[in-house]
Amino acid sequence: MNSLEQQSWQSVHDEVLRRIHTRVWKPGDLIPKEVELAEQLGCARATVNRALRELASEGFLDRRRKAGTRVAAHPVRRAKLDIPVIRLEIEGRGQKYAYGLLFSERRTPPPEICANLGVTADSDMLHITSLHLADGKPFMFEDRWVSIAATPTILDADLEKISANEWLVLHAPYTRGDIYFSAISATEEEAKVLRTDPGTSLFLMERTTWENQTGITSARLLFAPGYRKHSAI
Repeated sequence: MNSLEQQSWQSVHDEVLRRIHTRVWKPGDLIPKEVELAEQLGCARATVNRALRELASEGFLDRRRKAGTRVAAHPVRRAKLDIPVIRLEIEGRGQKYAYGLLFSERRTPPPEICANLGVTADSDMLHITSLHLADGKPFMFEDRWVSIAATPTILDADLEKISANEWLVLHAPYTRGDIYFSAISATEEEAKVLRTDPGTSLFLMERTTWENQTGITSARLLFAPGYRKHSAI
């Protein structure tokens, strides 16, 4: 561990985690500064910084500017949730993917979208609804608002051929987001689109993403009966 070239941020991550798990550093303890850790572990400070940031994002460390880094007093393991390309998710299940654009309109957003994205009522937005299918059966109904100011090139996208979900994953990087999960009863309209009965329990995911302080998109993703969501912790 005394070679700068051989030391990776992952090995620093693992060593710091080992010290936390073995109670070398106890909950609430202030850990050594980055410079000290880099010297101890024979690596660059940037390597230590990357490892500590990752551990903080995983809930093991509490990092505060000018106050140092402490072992989290009450560590909370955070689930890892990716924003998947629905096409790849369906194909990964061994099913045939199909997609249909149901509605697309450029307009100003309603109050709930303004609140979600932090935009004004006169913002230029694209409202899109679409249906994703697996083996010819409804898989997910997508109701999405996209900020044109944040992603102006979406106006050039052929959303008949590529879903807004896939286009945004490819072309609109985000720095943060909110995800809410809930179970709802299908309305008559939702039941018709997903080919189920009104009142059927459905899995709903509501997701909003930003690039720094700029709202990109707010989506309401409604899955057909039987859908299961997997994440790692």
